[in-house]
Parts: sequence; structure tokens; C-alpha cells
Amino acid sequence: MTERYLETRAALVTGGATGQGHAIALALAARGCDVAIGSRLSGEGRAVPGVHAHFPTQEEMARALRAIEAQGVRAIGADHDLRSNESCAALYQVAVDAFGKVDILCNAAGVAYEHPICGHDDEIWHRVIDVNLNGCYRMTKLALPGMIERGWGRIVNIASTAGNIGEAINGAYCASKAGILGLTRCVALEGASHGVTCNAINPGYVETGMMRAALDTQAKREGRGVDAILAEIVASYPQKRTIPPAEIAALAAFLCRDEARGINMSDIDVAGGSLW
Repeated sequence: MTERYLETRAALVTGGATGQGHAIALALAARGCDVAIGSRLSGEGRAVPGVHAHFPTQEEMARALRAIEAQGVRAIGADHDLRSNESCAALYQVAVDAFGKVDILCNAAGVAYEHPICGHDDEIWHRVIDVNLNGCYRMTKLALPGMIERGWGRIVNIASTAGNIGEAINGAYCASKAGILGLTRCVALEGASHGVTCNAINPGYVETGMMRAALDTQAKREGRGVDAILAEIVASYPQKRTIPPAEIAALAAFLCRDEARGINMSDIDVAGGSLW
């Protein structure tokens, strides 16, 4: 049985209904933590052509909550838009109302878009930055004061290897993830003397619906099959595999241990030795 070292803690995970966020929510729950999750649920007008994102259904949210509760903890979820101050405040309040506090914040939700800077759509540029970077800022601004007041807190930001490596057609995504790394370092220093740590995880290619959406876009652009592109990615990785979400989740859960307090202001690659 997994050691339940988070039994007195409460967490909030953005993007927690699917993908890496859901894996992290389950990992925290397995270690005894009550978990609130927020995800932008599917609905008319929420998908933007070319923007890679997964909007779960109400049923996916319900399944995610049941899976968390199956770990013997409390779970609550809400439809959540990271671009809205009001929506972020509402999600944070849902967690506080349910659990009395938020000890752990994991900013896992995000979107991606591929296009050169020449001819880039301004609205989509701002959307990617607003979701990925500003959303992380909004949630951290809400959760950090209480952590500092209580003298304990863990913030884990899901950035990307793209935060340290550039790619010609990924300007918005790379800029947003590099911004998360800068924000992580500043928050880490702000909370350091108050028992609060802040770290970032830089995943490479992780097996999620969002990754599949990105590969589908690439396949259509290049006139090739998704499986062929995925095979090339796997072949390029030193370990000859992509990364399962559970491995990202295991690291996130480890960073929440009391014994991990000395790990602060770090960004940790989980890409099997690959740079991207």
C-alpha cells in the first residue's frame, strides 16, 4: 500500500479531470490527500481551431472524482476557466469550503498552439499565455497567502521541456512555459522562509489526449499518419518510449513530502533523457 503521508493535507489540481492533472490528483489521493480538481469542461465555443487542448465532459469529470474518492479521500470538482479571475477565485473557494484550506497547489492545466511568429494570430497568442502562464499566476496568488500563514505549502507547476528549449513553430507555447519557470523561481523565494516550496516539472512527450491532438494536427499538416510521427518520437528518445502520466504524478507527489522541503526553486525534466 502507498504510504499515506498526506493524510492531513488538502490539494487543488487544475486540469485534474484528465491527463497529467488527473494522474497527479490520483497520486495525491493515494497518499491520503483530499483533492479538489478544476477543468474546463466541453461546451459550445470552447474549442478553438488549431489550439491543442482537451475539454473533458461532465461524465469524465464525474469518473475522475469517483476514482479519487476510491482512494478513501474526499474529492470535489468544478468547471474552471483559467483565463478568468472570477472562475479561479470560485474554484479556490470550492476547495476551501470543502476542506478548510489548500495545502498543495498543482498547476497542471494548459493548452498549446503551433505556428511561426510570422503571421501568428494575436488572439491565440494571448490565449496561450493567458491560460498557461497567467492561469498559473492567478491560482498561485490565491493559494500562496494561506500556505504562508499556516507555515506549510507545496506548489508544483507543470511546465515543459519547451520552457528551456525553443522550436520555430512553438513561440507561444515556449514563451508561456519559460514564463512559468521564471514565476516558479520567484514564488519559491517568496515562500522559502515560511515552509512553502515551489517547483516545476518539465515533461517531454507524455501520453495524454492533448499530445494526441498535437500529433493529429502535425499529421494533417505534413500529410502523414499519427502512428508514424509517434514512432519517430519514440525512436528519438534515449529510452525509446514516451512518458506515462503516472511518472509525472509520482514526482509531483514526492515533491509534497516533508522530506522534500530542500527541493525548492527547481525545474526537473522528466523526458527520458531527451531535451524536448
